[in-house]
Amino acid sequence: MNRTQIYPMTQALLAAVLFGASAPVAKLLLSIIEPIPLAAFLYLGSGLGLVFFRGLRDIGSQSARVEAGISKADIPWLTGAVLAGGVAAPIVLMFSLRATPAATASLLLNFEGVATTLIAALVFREAIGERIWWAIICITAGSVLLSLDLSGEWGISLGAVGVLGTCALWGIDNNFTRNISAKDPLSIVTIKGMGAGGFSLILALILQNTFPKPLVALGAMLLGSLSYGISIALFILAMRDLGAARTSVLFGTAPFVGVLLSFFLFQEFPNVPLVVSFPIMIVGAVLLLGEEHAHKHVHAVIEHDHRHGHDDGHHAHDHAKGEIPANGFHSHPHTHEAIEHTHRHTPDIHHRHDH
Repeated sequence: MNRTQIYPMTQALLAAVLFGASAPVAKLLLSIIEPIPLAAFLYLGSGLGLVFFRGLRDIGSQSARVEAGISKADIPWLTGAVLAGGVAAPIVLMFSLRATPAATASLLLNFEGVATTLIAALVFREAIGERIWWAIICITAGSVLLSLDLSGEWGISLGAVGVLGTCALWGIDNNFTRNISAKDPLSIVTIKGMGAGGFSLILALILQNTFPKPLVALGAMLLGSLSYGISIALFILAMRDLGAARTSVLFGTAPFVGVLLSFFLFQEFPNVPLVVSFPIMIVGAVLLLGEEHAHKHVHAVIEHDHRHGHDDGHHAHDHAKGEIPANGFHSHPHTHEAIEHTHRHTPDIHHRHDH
C-alpha cells in the first residue's frame, strides 16, 4: 500500500464509522419522529454542526487561503448533489427503515459503494481494476440475498428495495460531489445540509407532519452533525486522493458498524440471508485494500484551484516570499504543465486520465 494513501484511507474509514451508526439510531428515532421531519433535522444538524465547527477552526487561523471556495461552475454539480443525496435519498431511507430490520438495512447500505462505482466507471469513465469489479460482485450478491423476502412466498422486500434506491441516489450524489471535491469540503457539506434540510422541513410543513419535542429534534440534529456532517466532509477529503470508486468501497465498511449497533439496540438475531451475506460483503469491502495501480501516464496542461502543498511532485510552481503559510498548505488558481511519468496513483484530482 502506498504510504500517501494511508491518510485518505483513514479518513474514509472514520467517515464510515460515523455514518454506520446512522441507520440503527435513525430507526430508533422513527418511533417518535415522522420520516420527513427526521430527514430534515438530520441534514439541518449536519449543516449547523459544520458551521459551528468551521467557526472554531477559523479562530486564530492564518490569513492564507487554505481551501478553494465554491465557484459558479460548481453550482450545477452541487445542486444535483443536494437534490439527489440530501433531499430524495434520506426521505426514501426513512420510509424504508420503517419496514426493514435495522441490521438488514445497515448491510444493504453497502450497495451505495456499488452504485457509486458503477456510475463512476460507466458515466464518468473512472478507471476500475479487476479487484474493484470483484468487490462489486460480492457486495451485489450480498445485497440480492438481503433483499429476498423469505417470510412467506419468495419475493422482494419493498423496504429493502427502498434502501437500495437510497443507495442509488447517494451514488449519484457521490459522483456529482466528486467533480467538486477539490473545493472546501466544509462549505460543500454545509450547503448540502442547510439546503436539503431546509427543503425537507418546508415539505414536512406543507404535508402537516407532526413535529417532535425540542430535545428529540436536537438529538436528531446531533446525529446528523456526526453521521452526515463530519462523516461526509471526511468522505470528500478522501475522494480527493482516492477517487469516488475506491473511497466508496472503503466507505462500504460502514454497514458493519450499523449491524453491530443494531444487535445491541434492537436485539435483532441474524436471519439466514444476513448470516450468508455478511461474510460475502466483508470480502467485497476489503478487496480494495491490496490494490496496486501504477503505469506510465501523461498529465495534460490543466489550470484549477484546490488545497495543496509543494512536496507531492505535482506542485512545483513558485511563490513570492511569505505567501506560503508555515504548514505549507494553501489554495490559489495554478497551472500544471504537461508531464509524463510513472508512479503508483489513484483517480485523485490529478489522475483522472483514460486507460
